[in-house]
Amino acid sequence: MPSDDLSTLTRKPERGGERALLDEILDEATVGVLSTVTDDGLPWSVPMLAARDGDRLLVHGSSGAGALRHVAAGAPVTFTAFIVDGLVVADTLFDHSVNYRSAVVRGRLETVSADDAQRSLDVFSDAILPGRSAEVRDHTRKELSATAILALPIVDGGWLAKARAGGPGSGDDTHGWTGHIPTRRVYDEPITDHDGELPDSVAGLYRQKTNRSHP
Repeated sequence: MPSDDLSTLTRKPERGGERALLDEILDEATVGVLSTVTDDGLPWSVPMLAARDGDRLLVHGSSGAGALRHVAAGAPVTFTAFIVDGLVVADTLFDHSVNYRSAVVRGRLETVSADDAQRSLDVFSDAILPGRSAEVRDHTRKELSATAILALPIVDGGWLAKARAGGPGSGDDTHGWTGHIPTRRVYDEPITDHDGELPDSVAGLYRQKTNRSHP
Protein backbone atom coordinates (compact mmCIF):
# COMPACT_ATOMS: atom_id res chain seq x y z
CA MET A 1 0.00 0.00 0.00
CA PRO A 2 1.58 3.32 -1.05
CA SER A 3 2.14 5.96 1.60
CA ASP A 4 -0.17 8.96 1.86
CA ASP A 5 2.94 11.14 2.16
CA LEU A 6 4.73 11.87 -1.12
CA SER A 7 7.41 14.05 0.42
CA THR A 8 10.02 11.34 1.14
CA LEU A 9 12.03 9.60 -1.55
CA THR A 10 12.93 5.98 -0.82
CA ARG A 11 15.35 5.65 -3.77
CA LYS A 12 18.12 8.18 -4.43
CA PRO A 13 16.82 10.63 -1.81
CA GLU A 14 19.57 13.09 -2.76
CA ARG A 15 17.59 13.85 -5.92
CA GLY A 16 14.62 15.19 -3.99
CA GLY A 17 13.94 18.89 -4.25
CA GLU A 18 12.32 21.70 -2.29
CA ARG A 19 9.12 23.56 -3.14
CA ALA A 20 11.04 25.97 -5.39
CA LEU A 21 11.97 23.06 -7.66
CA LEU A 22 8.35 21.90 -7.81
CA ASP A 23 7.18 25.38 -8.83
CA GLU A 24 9.93 25.62 -11.43
CA ILE A 25 8.93 22.32 -13.03
CA LEU A 26 5.21 23.03 -13.08
CA ASP A 27 5.76 26.54 -14.46
CA GLU A 28 8.06 25.35 -17.24
CA ALA A 29 6.55 22.01 -18.25
CA THR A 30 2.99 23.35 -18.91
CA VAL A 31 1.94 19.81 -19.84
CA GLY A 32 1.67 16.60 -17.86
CA VAL A 33 -0.53 13.58 -17.24
CA LEU A 34 -3.63 13.61 -15.04
CA SER A 35 -4.39 10.13 -13.67
CA THR A 36 -7.05 8.50 -11.53
CA VAL A 37 -9.02 5.25 -11.18
CA THR A 38 -12.56 5.16 -12.52
CA ASP A 39 -15.60 3.75 -10.72
CA ASP A 40 -15.16 0.42 -12.51
CA GLY A 41 -11.60 0.10 -11.18
CA LEU A 42 -9.80 0.86 -14.43
CA PRO A 43 -6.86 3.30 -14.65
CA TRP A 44 -7.48 6.58 -16.48
CA SER A 45 -4.71 8.89 -17.68
CA VAL A 46 -4.93 11.91 -19.96
CA PRO A 47 -2.13 14.25 -21.11
CA MET A 48 -3.23 17.79 -20.27
CA LEU A 49 -2.02 21.34 -20.24
CA ALA A 50 -1.77 22.74 -16.73
CA ALA A 51 -0.84 26.01 -15.06
CA ARG A 52 0.27 26.75 -11.51
CA ASP A 53 -1.72 29.47 -9.76
CA GLY A 54 0.09 29.98 -6.47
CA ASP A 55 -0.64 26.97 -4.26
CA ARG A 56 -2.86 25.22 -6.75
CA LEU A 57 -2.57 23.63 -10.18
CA LEU A 58 -5.21 24.56 -12.77
CA VAL A 59 -6.48 22.16 -15.44
CA HIS A 60 -9.43 22.60 -17.76
CA GLY A 61 -11.47 20.82 -20.40
CA SER A 62 -14.94 20.45 -21.82
CA SER A 63 -17.72 20.55 -19.22
CA GLY A 64 -19.31 17.65 -21.11
CA ALA A 65 -16.37 15.28 -20.67
CA GLY A 66 -17.49 12.33 -18.54
CA ALA A 67 -14.05 11.44 -17.21
CA LEU A 68 -13.44 15.04 -16.20
CA ARG A 69 -16.74 15.05 -14.31
CA HIS A 70 -15.53 11.95 -12.46
CA VAL A 71 -12.44 13.69 -11.09
CA ALA A 72 -14.42 16.88 -10.48
CA ALA A 73 -16.70 14.86 -8.21
CA GLY A 74 -13.79 14.19 -5.85
CA ALA A 75 -11.93 11.13 -7.16
CA PRO A 76 -8.28 11.18 -6.01
CA VAL A 77 -5.83 12.08 -8.76
CA THR A 78 -2.16 12.52 -9.48
CA PHE A 79 -0.67 15.00 -11.91
CA THR A 80 2.83 14.24 -13.20
CA ALA A 81 5.22 16.40 -15.21
CA PHE A 82 8.62 15.48 -16.65
CA ILE A 83 11.29 17.60 -18.35
CA VAL A 84 14.35 16.08 -20.05
CA ASP A 85 17.35 18.39 -19.60
CA GLY A 86 20.04 16.25 -21.23
CA LEU A 87 21.36 12.85 -22.30
CA VAL A 88 24.02 11.27 -20.08
CA VAL A 89 26.62 9.28 -22.02
CA ALA A 90 28.66 6.76 -20.02
CA ASP A 91 31.20 4.11 -20.94
CA THR A 92 28.60 1.33 -20.57
CA LEU A 93 24.99 1.27 -21.75
CA PHE A 94 23.96 0.27 -18.24
CA ASP A 95 25.22 3.61 -16.91
CA HIS A 96 23.68 5.79 -19.62
CA SER A 97 20.95 8.04 -18.22
CA VAL A 98 19.15 11.34 -18.67
CA ASN A 99 19.25 14.57 -16.75
CA TYR A 100 15.71 15.50 -15.83
CA ARG A 101 13.30 17.31 -13.54
CA SER A 102 10.07 15.61 -12.52
CA ALA A 103 7.10 16.43 -10.33
CA VAL A 104 4.09 14.61 -8.92
CA VAL A 105 1.16 16.33 -7.24
CA ARG A 106 -1.54 14.21 -5.58
CA GLY A 107 -4.89 15.18 -4.14
CA ARG A 108 -8.50 15.91 -5.11
CA LEU A 109 -9.58 18.44 -7.70
CA GLU A 110 -11.88 21.27 -6.75
CA THR A 111 -14.20 23.08 -9.15
CA VAL A 112 -13.22 26.72 -9.57
CA SER A 113 -16.06 29.03 -8.55
CA ALA A 114 -17.98 30.98 -11.18
CA ASP A 115 -16.68 34.23 -9.69
CA ASP A 116 -13.08 33.09 -10.22
CA ALA A 117 -13.56 31.34 -13.58
CA GLN A 118 -12.50 34.21 -15.86
CA ARG A 119 -9.44 35.11 -13.81
CA SER A 120 -8.41 31.45 -13.61
CA LEU A 121 -8.68 30.98 -17.36
CA ASP A 122 -6.62 34.14 -17.87
CA VAL A 123 -3.96 32.77 -15.51
CA PHE A 124 -4.05 29.47 -17.39
CA SER A 125 -3.71 31.13 -20.81
CA ASP A 126 -0.93 33.47 -19.70
CA ALA A 127 1.04 30.52 -18.31
CA ILE A 128 1.12 29.06 -21.84
CA LEU A 129 1.47 32.35 -23.75
CA PRO A 130 2.40 35.16 -21.32
CA GLY A 131 0.47 38.39 -21.84
CA ARG A 132 -2.05 37.01 -24.34
CA SER A 133 -5.13 37.51 -22.16
CA ALA A 134 -4.65 41.30 -22.30
CA GLU A 135 -4.61 41.25 -26.12
CA VAL A 136 -7.98 39.54 -26.70
CA ARG A 137 -11.59 40.02 -25.62
CA ASP A 138 -12.97 38.61 -22.37
CA HIS A 139 -14.46 35.12 -22.24
CA THR A 140 -18.17 34.97 -23.04
CA ARG A 141 -20.71 33.36 -20.71
CA LYS A 142 -21.20 30.60 -23.28
CA GLU A 143 -17.47 29.86 -23.34
CA LEU A 144 -17.27 29.81 -19.55
CA SER A 145 -20.26 27.47 -19.22
CA ALA A 146 -18.73 25.09 -21.77
CA THR A 147 -15.44 24.90 -19.87
CA ALA A 148 -14.72 22.88 -16.73
CA ILE A 149 -12.01 24.65 -14.71
CA LEU A 150 -10.55 22.54 -11.91
CA ALA A 151 -7.88 23.23 -9.30
CA LEU A 152 -5.60 20.72 -7.57
CA PRO A 153 -4.35 22.11 -4.24
CA ILE A 154 -0.59 21.86 -3.65
CA VAL A 155 -0.23 20.91 0.02
CA ASP A 156 2.57 19.59 2.22
CA GLY A 157 2.91 15.82 1.88
CA GLY A 158 0.98 15.86 -1.39
CA TRP A 159 3.80 16.50 -3.83
CA LEU A 160 7.24 15.30 -4.85
CA ALA A 161 9.93 16.93 -7.00
CA LYS A 162 13.09 15.23 -8.28
CA ALA A 163 16.03 16.22 -10.44
CA ARG A 164 19.23 14.79 -11.86
CA ALA A 165 22.05 16.90 -13.33
CA GLY A 166 25.63 16.46 -14.50
CA GLY A 167 27.55 13.67 -16.16
CA PRO A 168 27.75 9.93 -15.51
CA GLY A 169 29.02 8.54 -12.25
CA SER A 170 32.69 7.64 -12.37
CA GLY A 171 33.36 3.99 -13.15
CA ASP A 172 36.33 1.76 -12.46
CA ASP A 173 37.44 1.88 -16.08
CA THR A 174 36.59 4.62 -18.58
CA HIS A 175 37.11 3.91 -22.27
CA GLY A 176 36.60 6.83 -24.60
CA TRP A 177 34.46 9.94 -24.28
CA THR A 178 31.85 10.32 -21.55
CA GLY A 179 29.77 13.31 -20.55
CA HIS A 180 26.32 14.75 -21.06
CA ILE A 181 24.48 16.49 -23.89
CA PRO A 182 22.20 19.34 -22.72
CA THR A 183 18.80 19.64 -24.38
CA ARG A 184 16.50 22.64 -24.63
CA ARG A 185 13.11 23.59 -26.00
CA VAL A 186 12.91 26.26 -28.69
CA TYR A 187 10.14 27.95 -30.63
CA ASP A 188 10.64 28.41 -34.37
CA GLU A 189 9.69 31.57 -36.21
CA PRO A 190 5.91 32.17 -36.00
CA ILE A 191 3.88 31.19 -39.09
CA THR A 192 1.26 33.76 -40.09
CA ASP A 193 -2.34 32.65 -40.56
CA HIS A 194 -3.85 36.16 -40.81
CA ASP A 195 -1.84 39.24 -41.71
CA GLY A 196 -1.34 41.81 -38.99
CA GLU A 197 1.20 43.06 -36.51
CA LEU A 198 2.82 40.28 -34.50
CA PRO A 199 1.35 40.42 -30.95
CA ASP A 200 3.74 41.27 -28.15
CA SER A 201 2.91 37.97 -26.45
CA VAL A 202 4.00 35.93 -29.48
CA ALA A 203 7.09 38.05 -30.13
CA GLY A 204 8.12 37.83 -26.48
CA LEU A 205 7.71 34.06 -26.30
CA TYR A 206 9.62 33.54 -29.52
CA ARG A 207 12.56 35.65 -28.36
CA GLN A 208 12.61 34.20 -24.85
CA LYS A 209 12.30 30.52 -25.70
CA THR A 210 14.65 30.63 -28.67
CA ASN A 211 17.53 31.80 -26.46
CA ARG A 212 16.73 29.69 -23.41
CA SER A 213 18.79 26.70 -22.38
CA HIS A 214 19.53 24.60 -19.30
CA PRO A 215 22.94 23.52 -18.08
